[in-house]
Amino acid sequence: MARVCQVTGKKPTTGHHVSFSNIKTRRRFLPNLQKKRFFLAEEDRWITLKVSSDAIRTINKRGLYAVVKDLRAAGQTI
Repeated sequence: MARVCQVTGKKPTTGHHVSFSNIKTRRRFLPNLQKKRFFLAEEDRWITLKVSSDAIRTINKRGLYAVVKDLRAAGQTI
């Protein structure tokens, strides 16, 4: 599977690893993704999402059902 957050859409970015002698080599910055199970009380079932730690904070703030509703409106199947 791709390293993409299902809620925020965060994905790997690229940059440089800079050594002490200032030699630059390419590297990837990966998002902090977690595979997490949430209980969706409105549908009385568990769902598994691949989310970043930032998305977990978003779900805690807005509520799981509101986030799932937005994801379904965007065309994702959950």
